[in-house]
Amino acid sequence: MGSTMFATVPFSCNFHQSKPPSHILQKGVPAVGGEKENRSPILNRRSVLLSGVSLVSSAGLGLQSECLAAVKQGLLAGRIPGLSEPDEQGWRTYRRPDEKSGGHGVGWSPIIPYAFSVPQDWEEVPVSIADLGGTEIDLRFKSSKEGRLFVIVAPVQRFSDVIGDDATIEMVGPPEKVISAFGPEVIGENVEGKVMNMSVAEHNGRTYYQFELEPPHVLITATAAGNRLYLFSVTGNGLQWKRHFSDLKRIADSFRVV
Repeated sequence: MGSTMFATVPFSCNFHQSKPPSHILQKGVPAVGGEKENRSPILNRRSVLLSGVSLVSSAGLGLQSECLAAVKQGLLAGRIPGLSEPDEQGWRTYRRPDEKSGGHGVGWSPIIPYAFSVPQDWEEVPVSIADLGGTEIDLRFKSSKEGRLFVIVAPVQRFSDVIGDDATIEMVGPPEKVISAFGPEVIGENVEGKVMNMSVAEHNGRTYYQFELEPPHVLITATAAGNRLYLFSVTGNGLQWKRHFSDLKRIADSFRVV
């Protein structure tokens, strides 16, 4: 379920597994250490040029034009798909790519994209199905200096089978009910007595519930769209919270389903 560096390419292009034609292979070429390396063929200068011509034409190696596009994308500055360039304040906006996989179960409609803003030193990290939240964690980001965040996308039918495919957070329930039911998915334990603040905000006609849980501090933003509930969690350790609370709060407040 984790995002990939080439989310816009729907197939794999394993160039490193391709072998050049036998007539351009040269065995017994001295290795870097001065010894001859016979375990694997090494291309000489002429073969590299020939390989380059074949790659450009793509027909010689039977490659699809999309593979060349993947190579070009991979060689460009390595931005994570969906992450914008920094603005004048050094903040970037992440928008879930439309091409990103992850339907969270058979029969589910495509995930409605979401977006949020982070300082430019925040980076996406791999998602594991062994994580707290399991396969419903759709995304993780972290900053060694400031903290970490993740997004859970959960089916609302797991909470109520009377909610259809055009859910709102109000249909799921009031803030107290939502945090009691789904808060444990975020912190791994019962949230009773841990909720310090609750608030409700509306943006572009969609309602968002916002919660602050006691130390270790966690900021949770919850909303619903389509047939899913979205839980956006931002947290940091004690020192990170003390030094960077304003940034962590700004990140939490920036979450939107678009």
